[in-house]
Amino acid sequence: MAVCGRAQTPKEWRDSVSILIDAIRQQPKNIDLRLKKAEANINLQQWEYAIEEYGNVLRIDDRNLAALYFRAFCHIQIRHYDQAKADYESFLAIEPVHLEARLGLAHVLRKTGRKTETMDELNRIVQMFPDSANAYAARAAYETEQNQYDIALYDWNEAICRCPDNVDFVVSKVDILIRLGKRNEALEALDNAVKRGTPRGVLKEWYDHLK
Repeated sequence: MAVCGRAQTPKEWRDSVSILIDAIRQQPKNIDLRLKKAEANINLQQWEYAIEEYGNVLRIDDRNLAALYFRAFCHIQIRHYDQAKADYESFLAIEPVHLEARLGLAHVLRKTGRKTETMDELNRIVQMFPDSANAYAARAAYETEQNQYDIALYDWNEAICRCPDNVDFVVSKVDILIRLGKRNEALEALDNAVKRGTPRGVLKEWYDHLK
């Protein structure tokens, strides 16, 4: 789920907001207009205005998934993590099988220091989305953060198996191998990425690190 639309300049977004405000005055119950205004607010990084507008949508339709999802996103931008958590949970109560919302909830749990809940959610994500490279990568990143390198290495491998062209996954694995003192395996991981088509120059920093 993502905010979509052609690229616009800040002035064009501000003009859009003005036009939409006038339209909403004429049709205050029009959810589509309010969602478009909130999108413009996001593109202008007007997080509080977007939150307010999504609140207006939810007063009209308390099960509007777009409003819940993007209001949670806006809350994160201004570090209102408890409110973001509540919105993600409301979203998932309606639509439980949604990868991005679950990853958002896991991110909020991590930010608020709920270690057990974070890992429980990440485990749930992997179980629900076993074919998703991003599911394994999210768990691997958190395990790396917690210095759980051996199990993180397993998850980076699983992520790479599902998305072998992702350079970020490869260098995350290489970083762990270096931390574990497995320099030969780290070099092999870099070489394998090059064989799969990653330009060697993209990995130069890591090759230099292993000299």
